[in-house]
Amino acid sequence: MYYVYILTNKSNTLYIGVTGNLGQRIEQHMRKSTKGFTAKYNINKLIYYQEFPTSLEAIAAEKRLKGWTRRKKITLIKTLNPEFKNLLEGT
Repeated sequence: MYYVYILTNKSNTLYIGVTGNLGQRIEQHMRKSTKGFTAKYNINKLIYYQEFPTSLEAIAAEKRLKGWTRRKKITLIKTLNPEFKNLLEGT
């Protein structure tokens, strides 16, 4: 399986990514093992993810989401996670 995911931080900055191993990738974000946007802005809270059977479908979905307005992204997140809980911790 492949995943498109959305992370956020205390300032509600959104980050969209794609991976073949969701747990491992989120752990990398939390450890800040890769320097970049998520490390710089302390983006470490998983608030949305969706599974896809192929990498091509996941990448296409990621590109589509990145083209959406912030308002549309927030609406999508609220369909699965209306309280913006950390889906890894359930809090």
